[in-house]
Amino acid sequence: MTSWQIVRLVAGMFILLSLALGVPGSPIFMSQWWLAFTAFVGANLLQSAVTRWCLMETLLRKFGVQPGC
Repeated sequence: MTSWQIVRLVAGMFILLSLALGVPGSPIFMSQWWLAFTAFVGANLLQSAVTRWCLMETLLRKFGVQPGC
């Protein structure tokens, strides 16, 4: 997997997990504050699209993950 694929995979998993934990109808509901984490991940995705820089992708490259598009 390339770094951009891992970033999107992790972001998608974080969003789905935080929605499952933050939506009252969910069987694993914990607190609506988990929705703030969903917003945080979305804001980071927006920031990376605008600035073309993503901290997680930079860290993955330092660990030897191949960049790609």
